Amino acid sequence: MLAALTPVPVTIAPTRRIIQLLVGLWLYGASMALQIRAALGLNPWDVLHEGLAERTGLSFGTVTALVGVLVLLCWLPLRQRPGVGTVSNVLVIGVAVDVTLALLPAPTGLAVRVLLLAGGVVLNGLAAAVYIGARLGPGPRDGLTTGFCARTGTSLRLVRTAVEVIVLAAGWLLGGTVGVGTVLYALAIGPLTQAFLPPVTWVRPRPAA
Repeated sequence: MLAALTPVPVTIAPTRRIIQLLVGLWLYGASMALQIRAALGLNPWDVLHEGLAERTGLSFGTVTALVGVLVLLCWLPLRQRPGVGTVSNVLVIGVAVDVTLALLPAPTGLAVRVLLLAGGVVLNGLAAAVYIGARLGPGPRDGLTTGFCARTGTSLRLVRTAVEVIVLAAGWLLGGTVGVGTVLYALAIGPLTQAFLPPVTWVRPRPAA
């Protein structure tokens, strides 16, 4: 399955794959907004985004996009090349987060917040599978991890864990929300994304015999 997720040039089946990419990215941003409104804990990068948003007064989506740009700059020494999916990730997710937050009022009851959290995590796993399955290039944060592994030979698990621990700690110090949602996301997002990937991954058609 991993081999089937390598990036494919955008010139191959562009309409279908770009639509899938944009839908996945928009749903990803919406899922982030659901978790923000739940206020029960965010994933490590969103803890950082929330902390920066509180400190700067910028919208959550704006901070998400700006952090994405800064992470992309870190690709330069790693000699990573962004794809259509990488650039779209920076542009679309931030807008989707802010639009969804504007449309979704903050709930007051705990039961509603739990439902928002659970729905946000599941939707996040589905959305990630949809945009990854378009095979148009990794997001800035994923590309940073894989690029560092490729340049240093360090294991992916070690690098990803180290990056997320650093990001989580920085976000918490800045005032980002850490809680049960953070733990739930860490435990559930991998299995969810893996489960959703097979039916949504674009596969190059085989030439006719």
